[in-house]
Amino acid sequence: MERVPTGAGRVSPPAIATEGVSKSFGPVEVLRDINFSLMAGEVHAIIGENGAGKSTLMKILAGHLSPSAGRIIVKGEPVSLGGPVDAEARGIVLVHQEILLAGDLTVAQNIHLGREVRRGLTLDDRAMNASAAEALAGLGATIDPRVPVRSLSIAQAQLVQIARALLVPHEVVIFDEPTASLTPHETQALLRVIHDIRARGVGVLYISHRLPEVKLLADRVTVLRDGGQVATHAAADLEPADMARLMVGRDVSKLYPDRVAAPVGSPVLEAEDIEVPGYVSGASFALAKGEILGFAGLVGAGRTELLEGIVGLRPMRGTVRLDGQAVRFADARASMEAGIVYLSEDRKGKGLLLHQTLRTNLTLAALDRFSSGPLLRPGREDEALDTAIRDFDIRARRRDLLAGQLSGGNQQKLLLAKMMLLDPRVVVVDEPTRGIDIGTKEQIYRFLAELAAEGRSVIVISSEMPELIGLCDRILVMREGRIAGEVSGESMNERAIVMLATGADAKEAAMASEGA
Repeated sequence: MERVPTGAGRVSPPAIATEGVSKSFGPVEVLRDINFSLMAGEVHAIIGENGAGKSTLMKILAGHLSPSAGRIIVKGEPVSLGGPVDAEARGIVLVHQEILLAGDLTVAQNIHLGREVRRGLTLDDRAMNASAAEALAGLGATIDPRVPVRSLSIAQAQLVQIARALLVPHEVVIFDEPTASLTPHETQALLRVIHDIRARGVGVLYISHRLPEVKLLADRVTVLRDGGQVATHAAADLEPADMARLMVGRDVSKLYPDRVAAPVGSPVLEAEDIEVPGYVSGASFALAKGEILGFAGLVGAGRTELLEGIVGLRPMRGTVRLDGQAVRFADARASMEAGIVYLSEDRKGKGLLLHQTLRTNLTLAALDRFSSGPLLRPGREDEALDTAIRDFDIRARRRDLLAGQLSGGNQQKLLLAKMMLLDPRVVVVDEPTRGIDIGTKEQIYRFLAELAAEGRSVIVISSEMPELIGLCDRILVMREGRIAGEVSGESMNERAIVMLATGADAKEAAMASEGA
């Protein structure tokens, strides 16, 4: 077993290590013979495509799953973790990729759940609120600890979850895609926290699809592919392109597909002076046939709420025209029937039924195409699933899997296949590659480009500026509920987008574009 010197000839064992760890679910092996170690005061990144086994490994190390073979070693001693409580008692905490918070409880109550502060026989809410506010401030977040979690955005809820995990005394912290939902500012604050954790001698296991982030943060990198361990290298010896090649087994240097200029003509979709109470005011834009239109802006700028209002998911005032005809959608079903589909940023909570099968999820929005009178036609549904698995490269070990058993990337492909069964003319996709590996990102980008090439119109809402720049024909930038400006052509660069998103005037943004 690997050991490191601690002075005076003494050596220290890894904070945590695995020897030959494998995991099977029935006949399906999802991890095989994993050997790695994490030293105290080290950041060790685990990378791989969706479905490579990263999250399964992390759940084994945090006591949520038991290995089918092999062993876990903590500070040189083999252990059998009896569950996450046992792991936490040993100083091992996991920050989950999924949001696992109680929506009806306040932020402070969630952070202190199970370890409440008491004053006599009653809870000390004032102390818990102050402690929660301090923990969140350390992550660069200004979230009111008294508000219920259900009122938070996904990014804010993730920060609450991180603050909750770090409140436990810890010697090993496992982060599973912690920055997937965060803004650049929030990400930088979290990375500073991780540097502080490492400086205190805590070992950090870090899963992320953001490879430049891995390069910046990690000391060592272990690559998984199809449940097996491909390699472990010093991060200093790998560039992001090297990591990507090891992850997918091929060169992915060309991430974005070639785009041709979108045809110019009458707008397919027009929005004029849209107001979504409490979120958006005076927003107007037009979308052409075959165009990919991006929406950029900071979290809370109103991008998601604007499009949710247009498709009938929120109350809205203003004018929406489809092919020049005024329309107003009472709900999302009405917008789908008109040819506009919306893929939510929260694919787990709002896009898919995680406890239902792939077939049920795929055909749910288009059931009339798979029924005869009141009866469903399972044969037709099976044919549609076969087509979706082939056309969208949905990688499922078995056809009878539940949607929640798919990796994040395959869930997103299933959601895209589900909506395309409706044969839409306008596709709105919110955060299309959040929490998705680089190989699957390449596929999603190609799918969206193909939709535009077919003459469909696409709107992409994204917090990833390189994604918008690489994929879109134009980008609208929102700030504080309004459209602050537009960038296109040579002016599409990160500096111009940031200036508009953060309050620079149009003249400064134009100067930045010209100088980029």
